[in-house]
Amino acid sequence: MLSAFKSIPTHMDYKGQKLAEQIFQGVILVSAVIGFIYGFTIQQFGWTVYIMLAGFTISCLLTLPPWPVYRKNHLNWQPAMPETSGENRDKLQEIQKKKKHK
Repeated sequence: MLSAFKSIPTHMDYKGQKLAEQIFQGVILVSAVIGFIYGFTIQQFGWTVYIMLAGFTISCLLTLPPWPVYRKNHLNWQPAMPETSGENRDKLQEIQKKKKHK
């Protein structure tokens, strides 16, 4: 059963995060404007709150799960450095420090 949960992708790339944030803010803004206008028209503040809650729920459903649209730009990581013995590692760190200070 746990293997089924592990197979679900849970990551989102940086551009996907930006898109999700823009969608979230857009849906919240539109629902706030619609809720305010409708609540002001019928003079019921409760309807403004209900419409805002509906907009919040819709925006959460659109942005919280890592939909495939948010995972289109795969990040290419640098390859891992091979492990070296303690003496070689110290020399490698010294060389890297010298390069940074130049």
